[in-house]
Amino acid sequence: MDANHKHYEIIKDSIEYVLEHFEDQPNLDQLAERVSLSPFHFQKVFRTWAGVSPKEFLQFVTVTHAKRLLKESTLLDTTYTLGLSGTGRLHDLFVKLEAMTPGEYKRGGEGLVLQYEVFPSPFGNILLVSSERGIQSLQFVDSLEKGIREIKNEFPNALWKEGDSLEHKKLRDYFQKFVIPETPIPLYVYGSEFQMKVWKSLLKIPLGKLCTYGDIANSIGQTSAQRAVGTAIGKNPIAYLIPCHRVIQTSGLFGGYRWDPDRKRMIIAWEQSKLVSPNNDSSMLVD
Repeated sequence: MDANHKHYEIIKDSIEYVLEHFEDQPNLDQLAERVSLSPFHFQKVFRTWAGVSPKEFLQFVTVTHAKRLLKESTLLDTTYTLGLSGTGRLHDLFVKLEAMTPGEYKRGGEGLVLQYEVFPSPFGNILLVSSERGIQSLQFVDSLEKGIREIKNEFPNALWKEGDSLEHKKLRDYFQKFVIPETPIPLYVYGSEFQMKVWKSLLKIPLGKLCTYGDIANSIGQTSAQRAVGTAIGKNPIAYLIPCHRVIQTSGLFGGYRWDPDRKRMIIAWEQSKLVSPNNDSSMLVD
């Protein structure tokens, strides 16, 4: 297990433990002992990954903080509006979403050469699949064999190659060094017209902001379609880059996530910590 994945698991386990034993208020020494690290090393690992201390990070995983973000998004009118600036335009700037035709999808990838690669990220291993048209799948995987098998079943007639590409390098640099690509990364995915509307709407959620399923439904002009919106979000094929993790329940509860609800909570908190400590290279983890 590489250092990136190892440290993510350590921190995720520690956060879950604190939340489960909140009334007992476990301290730094107790958390470090649970994962067989010295308090100094545990603090160092945590700060390197998150950019903030464990105590500071914990505030970002609470329902109270999530509700505050929802309120701020409403008050500032930052979600789904024109004129976003700075980090708010992150995905507008470096992700370009294009739909695969139903005919192409029905042929099971026939005529496509699909390259796949597995690499570490701050949130665990990522399985990346691309063709010459763009990124077709980006998934967090706990079981590599299962992840590869599932995506190959979706495109059984494609020619599969394990390999690298320029787009793969851009994504590795982004996830491992937080380097924003200079040119947009094309996403080439299959979805219904409704799903594509939902996924394009997700791209407009600024880094560090959250919204509700109702907000997404309103943004595509279908106020009563919250349940259908939730289903479309659950079928998002591109983890993180199409930021479905930024959609939570009105109550402030984080809700489901196809790549593990606990991972969703960690990503949301990590993004918050990046805004608090933007100069920290939180992905360059050391043993």
